[in-house]
Amino acid sequence: MTKITGFSRILSNFAINYSKSMKEKSLGSAILKGKCPQCREGDIFPTSIFSYSKLTEVNHRCPHCQAVLVPEPDFFYGAMYISYAFSVALVVNVLIILNLFFEDPEISVYIITVIISNIILLPLMLRYSKVLYLYWLGKLQYDPLKAKK
Repeated sequence: MTKITGFSRILSNFAINYSKSMKEKSLGSAILKGKCPQCREGDIFPTSIFSYSKLTEVNHRCPHCQAVLVPEPDFFYGAMYISYAFSVALVVNVLIILNLFFEDPEISVYIITVIISNIILLPLMLRYSKVLYLYWLGKLQYDPLKAKK
């Protein structure tokens, strides 16, 4: 048997603590995956982002910790402002990119490109506007004890 030196013990303790901390979900990861703000485990949306039939439907309660994800009726109407900001940012970016790669394109090129990019990114903009609004104004705080249930 080999004797564990002090440095090896420090490394093994670091590896154990690092692996434990990696199991806890980060805020950015939870937002990107559309997870509950309280436990960061349960899904906010009952369907996939590719399901266009129930694209905007939100779980009333978290399936993992039972936190209320819809605190009041019409809570997510405020997410329209975030969605609007996403759309404005998209239009500005499309206009800048078109001006960089093409020399003075016609107005129809701008309009068609903005419409197509809005249609393609609509599911992402709708979902993430609701996720950001819930994290920002939903009054749910991360609780590691709820995540372990």
